[in-house]
Amino acid sequence: MTTSIHQRIAEELGVRERQVEAAVGLLDDGATVPFVARYRKEATGALDDTQLRTLEDRLRYLRELEERRATIIESIRSQGKLDDELHAQIMAADSKARLEDIYLPYKPKRRTKAQIAREAGLEPLADGLLADPSRDPHHEAETFVDPDNGVADAAAALTGARAILVERFAEDADLIGGLRERMWEQGRLVSRVRDDKEEAGAKFSDYFDFSEALTQLPSHRVLALFRGEKEEILDLTLDPEPEAAEQATGPSDYEQRIARHFDIADRGRPADSWLLETVRWAWRTRIFVHLDIDLRMRLWQAAEDEAVGVFAANLRDLLLAAPAGTRATMGLDPGYRTGVKVAVVDPTGKVVATETIYPHKPQARWDEAIATLEQLARAHGVELVAIGNGTASRETDKLAGDLIKRHPDLKLTKITVSEAGASVYSASSYASQELPELDVSLRGAVSIARRLQDPLAELVKIDPKSIGVGQYQHDLSEVKLSRSLDAVVEDCVNGVGVDVNTASAPLLTRVSGISSGLATNIVLHRDSNGPFRSRTALKDVARLGPKAFEQCAGFLRIPGGDDPLDASSVHPEAYPVVRRILNATDTSITGLIGNETRLRQLKPEDFVDDNFGLPTITDILKELEKPGRDPRPAFKTAAFKDGVNELADLRRGMVLEGVVTNVAAFGAFVDVGVHQDGLVHVSAMSKSFVKDPRDVAKPGDIVRVKVLDVDIPRKRISLTLRLDDDTEQAAATSQDGRGRDQSAEGGKGGPKGGKRTNSKRGGQRHGGRDEQPQGALADALRRAGLDKGL
Repeated sequence: MTTSIHQRIAEELGVRERQVEAAVGLLDDGATVPFVARYRKEATGALDDTQLRTLEDRLRYLRELEERRATIIESIRSQGKLDDELHAQIMAADSKARLEDIYLPYKPKRRTKAQIAREAGLEPLADGLLADPSRDPHHEAETFVDPDNGVADAAAALTGARAILVERFAEDADLIGGLRERMWEQGRLVSRVRDDKEEAGAKFSDYFDFSEALTQLPSHRVLALFRGEKEEILDLTLDPEPEAAEQATGPSDYEQRIARHFDIADRGRPADSWLLETVRWAWRTRIFVHLDIDLRMRLWQAAEDEAVGVFAANLRDLLLAAPAGTRATMGLDPGYRTGVKVAVVDPTGKVVATETIYPHKPQARWDEAIATLEQLARAHGVELVAIGNGTASRETDKLAGDLIKRHPDLKLTKITVSEAGASVYSASSYASQELPELDVSLRGAVSIARRLQDPLAELVKIDPKSIGVGQYQHDLSEVKLSRSLDAVVEDCVNGVGVDVNTASAPLLTRVSGISSGLATNIVLHRDSNGPFRSRTALKDVARLGPKAFEQCAGFLRIPGGDDPLDASSVHPEAYPVVRRILNATDTSITGLIGNETRLRQLKPEDFVDDNFGLPTITDILKELEKPGRDPRPAFKTAAFKDGVNELADLRRGMVLEGVVTNVAAFGAFVDVGVHQDGLVHVSAMSKSFVKDPRDVAKPGDIVRVKVLDVDIPRKRISLTLRLDDDTEQAAATSQDGRGRDQSAEGGKGGPKGGKRTNSKRGGQRHGGRDEQPQGALADALRRAGLDKGL
């Protein structure tokens, strides 16, 4: 079935089958997605990394489907029930759900009532009544009475016959597939609070009396509802026919569909009523129960996929945040009683000083703390102050602001940095190896400073799941989440490239083709023999063979090495192409690199040969223009408005510059310099409809916003990106919209199509009694004042 898999993936991606075959061959041979996307464009027809990730996922799914198909065929064949028609049905099944529907009648199961009835010889009775309803059920059943076989009377015979038909109805693949899709399109998920659980489940109050169409439920709401059920606060039910709920009499639409499928109708014949009751019994006791489970799983899987996607997107934004670069940086890990931990790192990230200061209560040694920070900044030429965004962040930010105000000659710039995962790093075995002389508490400050210098290089030292930029992550599939996040990290690291002479082992491990053991060997070789002078020298590393070299060489950079090309993303296998370009232009490598005018005069097609096609040649020429360029945005900070330092300083209509700290389904959080993030609701992000707020803003973006409203008691700021909007009208719209869509964290109100009759306010905003929102999203919620009641 390999060919059909390739054809199907090609159709789904909208590409040629040859491209898919080439990509699958490379991946099966051990190539990574970044390597294939960057260096095998001729083979794959220039499939990009997004297409290749989709291809990889679909390939995995379809291969699992084929394995299951083969297992099912073998199972049915061993039962002696596989005929040509059934085999064709199985081969035509295009999803796991369809395959399981077909297999259901043949799936080995515990001894059922229907099986017992068949063993008692009652199948002819069931077949006869279904085929000819003009027969009288009780009269026909009399002839099947057999006490020795457990059929005591006619009623027992009819009960057995009904069990046979119920199982037959419930295992008809075409019927079940149709009913499932109708129930998905028409059904609603209904939530009710359990008796006496109102107080204990206050965080779920928005779902105490709730109903919404299955097709309209957003992922965060599905996860919140299932969490409420898991914690025994909510009862969830699927209502298959909400529009017909008030009709208490007559068969449901689903029962009518089952009856039509088997040509059952009330035409006044003796067996009609018995058959219709059998249909009713099949729907209520078997089919609905089966579909309820299926659709719950479908809801969950869709919500899980979206939640994993959100986590991955947020992680990508964190990893690809603009690096401050090689600038001396002071990291502040805020705290109250235990003090603020201080670490100064030089432009290369080396720790040059540490300290603990106590500016906040109970010690309140403010002036002493500023003096200490001033001495450290002066002594080590500090340019940047990175402030962790955890407990006491706002107070510590104020401390840094006071330091800058008192000592303007230092020309310091302060930036709040997400400290998500810093504590995990501090206690990790790698941190112990990297910073053995430092106390665990001080390692967090080092990590905060370094992640401002280079977020990617620092965050790869932490398990992606511990960075905590997702929602309900502990409810998600560990395998699915890890696979997605690892792919994001791999793509980000290889997209940026890695300096092999400064990279840590965790960073090297994320490079294409390099395992954790190989990364350790590279570091050991570097420590023993000094910096690598060329990519070719990598071949001297223990266990780094030709295959690993092919995969990793293009992503490893050697600035200042023997060959300028080693600092670029040009793969060593393509160096001969560069030599031909040099010969054709009669220039040296140093004279060609960076010479945009000369390079843009060249025609890529002139250098195409049997080994390197037009896509590769084009990439090489672009890279020679700006070798080793970093795809991440340039580092810059928002220019906060002078005199606007606290909530009380804000006024409606003010236009401010700020930095996007996080993006959620309902809008974006923006720091405007008052220690409290404001919320730009999705309705205030653009004049046109915004389906995904991430299309408009991403974490780290510098934006101009207008203040719509300030709620000082609740510490809430409403902002808009639509600067020419009328403030009063926009404020009213934003407040109404924000009330609806705070439910992205389980907040007040519901979406279009959702129903709530419970009017209690202040309900949960995340969906769990014990788990709080984590990391960057949690901080954004806290800073925006949306976490009350969590």
